[in-house]
Amino acid sequence: MKIQKILNILTPLTGAIAVTITSLWIGKQAYFWLPPQAAAESQLIDDLISFLVTLGAFIFLGVTSTLMYSVIFHRAVKDDFTDGPPIHGNVTLEVVWTAIPILLVFWIAGYSYQVYEQMGIQGPAELVHLHNPLAMESVPANALAEPVEKIDVLAKQWAWVFHYPERDVTSTELHLPSDRRIRLALKSQDVLHGFYIPAFRLKQDIIPNQSIDFEFTPIRPGQYRLTDSQYSGTYFATMQANVVVESPQDYQQWLAQAATQKPSPAKNQAASEYAQTSNQSIKTGWVTVPPAAPTLVNSPG
Repeated sequence: MKIQKILNILTPLTGAIAVTITSLWIGKQAYFWLPPQAAAESQLIDDLISFLVTLGAFIFLGVTSTLMYSVIFHRAVKDDFTDGPPIHGNVTLEVVWTAIPILLVFWIAGYSYQVYEQMGIQGPAELVHLHNPLAMESVPANALAEPVEKIDVLAKQWAWVFHYPERDVTSTELHLPSDRRIRLALKSQDVLHGFYIPAFRLKQDIIPNQSIDFEFTPIRPGQYRLTDSQYSGTYFATMQANVVVESPQDYQQWLAQAATQKPSPAKNQAASEYAQTSNQSIKTGWVTVPPAAPTLVNSPG
């Protein structure tokens, strides 16, 4: 009898330990499901995603393993069609299974807000009030000693245009110095757009008639992709741009070289496709917004 009681305690305890270890392992695998961490802020987001995956795996495995244990070890004997014991309720159990989800939701909400605050993404002062992003622990120490690199970003149907006030350079490719704090002034020429770089784990809606300051620190040299996360019209899928993260020396060299180039019309896939469809003899009758004219840039990319 004592052995049975010990087994009744050890079985769920062993199962709980196994579920916990497996959930932690699955949560660690979540880091490999994401693009490389190209910005200092990406570590915060990846940690949050790993936490959510771990928690979700623990709940899923805990529920399924409990069901399997009940089916295997507590099934009715063969040919037993009698009713089970009448259970009229258990107040303690009901309080526990109500309190646990509530506490989990508060835990997730608190952790998520903490990450959002630490990222230090600034919006219009009248809309967003966060701490000074330069105090972020996620920013490399050498980035704090350097001045903030300011770049103007214009989103329009359907192109990204980047202006570098330091050298009065305009391009369709976003060049960024690594390990430097970047401040983008995001503006929309027409409709709602979404500034989204998956490798940076950063996304910011761009609202017409608003200038939104958006800050981050790229840390991994390479080429990444900027996309429009908001549906902005017919050719919104073509609204993409390369993001080039390079050393500060290479960045300054690119700026100096681009400043010597004479402005020329940028390549615009949406405008090219629109011109092809407008020349077709067959008309569909669908109203299409004409793309904005190609912008004059020093570096077409």
